Order: sequence, then structure tokens, then C-alpha cells
Amino acid sequence: QVQLVESGGGLVQAGGSLRLSCAASGSIFNINVMGWYRQAPGTQRELVATITSGGSENYADSVKGRFTISRDTAKNTVYLQMNSLKPEDTAVYYCNAYMRRTTSYTYTNYWGQGTQVTVSS
Repeated sequence: QVQLVESGGGLVQAGGSLRLSCAASGSIFNINVMGWYRQAPGTQRELVATITSGGSENYADSVKGRFTISRDTAKNTVYLQMNSLKPEDTAVYYCNAYMRRTTSYTYTNYWGQGTQVTVSS
């Protein structure tokens, strides 16, 4: 059993900041990539940012320079610092981990339950 538990969402005014956290727990052997995705009503889920076990970061163009992803490998936790938030950042944010469980030899994607981020204008 593996769980990804997100926290840190909420309501903020435009220009404000929020920090999301996601902790993975359970029968984890190794996590390769962790990341954040978001989905606004009526749209497809889209990549926000990812970070590899080696620390390589990747960002969507829309958040570059405003969002920062980081990771505590020892704690199986990933963070997303969101600054200069805009109303168009409003969405449900999902944590993702590409990992291998102790009971498997393959890597699989796992998702958190999502946390709502609402940015008011």
C-alpha cells in the first residue's frame, strides 16, 4: 500500500504565495520522479513541475520564475513554493510520484487526492 498525502492548498489573493507539500508513505523501494500537476474545471490535467531523484527540475512555461519545486528524498516528500500567484493558477493540484514498491520490480505512477488552490483577483 502506498499513499501520497498533500497539504497546503487554500484561498489566496493575486500576488500572494502558497506552499504545497506532499508526503509519500507505505511500501516504497525507490522514488524516481516526484512532481505536481494541476487541473482546472473543464480542462485536462497539466504538468506544473517535476524533480528527479538527482535534483533535476522541470517547469511548465506558465510557472517558470514564480514556482519552485523541491524535494526531501529522505522523507519522500516534495514541495511546491508558489509565489506571485495569478487567478489563472486556480486549480486542483495533484502530487505525483513515479516509484517502485518493495513488492514490485517495476516503476508505476501514483497520485495524491488533490488539494484546491484558489487565487482571487
